Amino acid sequence: MSVVPAKALPRPVAAAGGAGDEAPLGPRARLWPSLAAVYRAQLSRARVARIPLLFVATFQSIGIMVMMRGVVDGGGDARSVVAGSSVLVVAFVGLNLLAQYFGQLRSSGGLDHYATLPAPAAAVVLGAAGAYASFTVPGTVVTAVFGSVLFGLPMGHLWVLAAVIPLAGAALSGLGAALGLLAPRPELATLLGQLGMSAALLLGVLPAHRMPEGVQLLRDLLPSTYGVEAFARTFDPDPAWASVLGDLTVCGAVGVASLALATWAYRRAAVR
Repeated sequence: MSVVPAKALPRPVAAAGGAGDEAPLGPRARLWPSLAAVYRAQLSRARVARIPLLFVATFQSIGIMVMMRGVVDGGGDARSVVAGSSVLVVAFVGLNLLAQYFGQLRSSGGLDHYATLPAPAAAVVLGAAGAYASFTVPGTVVTAVFGSVLFGLPMGHLWVLAAVIPLAGAALSGLGAALGLLAPRPELATLLGQLGMSAALLLGVLPAHRMPEGVQLLRDLLPSTYGVEAFARTFDPDPAWASVLGDLTVCGAVGVASLALATWAYRRAAVR
């Protein structure tokens, strides 16, 4: 075995400014490229479950509308049922499945993998939430069209779903991710996600004026409520677009807050 003199070994490149012998760190990963990379990776992984996911989420909402058709004839109640059932598809994925995903990821040590990547915490949360929420688009559109035909509602303003889906999806996905990351056990994360989806079902699909006053207050605290209200208003013959915009603004603000909460919960879980 030959021994190489220490002087012959290559020395590490000095950092900028000539201070120290350590090599400089690489540039910090930017948010948007990291988000796009996480989104594509999550989308390819979730693609395997695409057909069952779309089937369960969509046909669950369609089945609810069929049952409600026996007790609701039309008018404002029908608008609430169709709008609530459409947004329920988003809640099933963004709130329920994402809570389960992050709960299992935390318990299995999968967060350690993401913690080693040079990706910002916001990119991990937003990328995963966006990938799961992307699968809700076809189911939400199919549910809205089916409900409009079932209850005889106009379909001229269904384009507003282009704003309702991402805003309600951000609010519900952020809440679902936060529940999964903050829950101490994956079973509790699953339970919280299912309870949240049940709340979106009962408080979003049922007409608000038929609820007790206390339940109406709880309904106002649910992130998906404002997406439901915005979509339901567009079925009016002459929609109040100012009110629609106001509901969408509130929904977007709640989405920013819930995603910020999920990002904080991710940092908290990743360092433990």
